[in-house]
Amino acid sequence: MYKVGQIVRMRKGHPCGGDIWRIIRIGMDFRIKCLKCGRSVLLPRQRFERKVKEIIEEPVENYRRY
Repeated sequence: MYKVGQIVRMRKGHPCGGDIWRIIRIGMDFRIKCLKCGRSVLLPRQRFERKVKEIIEEPVENYRRY
């Protein structure tokens, strides 16, 4: 369902004011990166799936994390 490079909107905003995140790692935990301030956060899979509001954009073909 989720793929590396997807952009998602979370239910609760980040303290910087952004609520749009890019998925940069998937496994037992998800690492997501705030698109407003650049901070990355590691969330357990169950917590991540509960907090996602919507998928905004599908990943681009040649997505690179760096």
